[in-house]
Amino acid sequence: MRKLGIDYGDARVGIAITDALNITAQGLETIHSNGTGIDKVVLKRIDEILEKYEIDTFVVGMPFNMDGTKSERAEKTEQFINKLKCKYNTIKIETVDERLTTVAAHKTMNFLNINKNKKRNIVDTISAVYILETYINKIDNY
Repeated sequence: MRKLGIDYGDARVGIAITDALNITAQGLETIHSNGTGIDKVVLKRIDEILEKYEIDTFVVGMPFNMDGTKSERAEKTEQFINKLKCKYNTIKIETVDERLTTVAAHKTMNFLNINKNKKRNIVDTISAVYILETYINKIDNY
């Protein structure tokens, strides 16, 4: 069973997935809001992903402030997690501190000389990969 990494945002949500052995994380896509609200679009897309892959865990990035306190964004993320719990009650949900994942994603894109116009479309996917890798490393150390 695979793990699905989620970098949740208001307008875009990055999605990453592990390989079948849960050793590596690969970016899957960035889901964009189509004006009807991001949650509805994301949940519909997750339904489609679940038809293709066996997922046993959602790993959601939790956006804490740099001092470790919960941000307004964290509260919105918790609301989204509650929607996941209601709709997918058999799938485990874990959270991972996502501080600086976007910074790391931008550094990676700069290192790879990715075109500025393409960065917006993939930064959330790369962030989701970092979130999922953090989780994989965490469970490997236990």
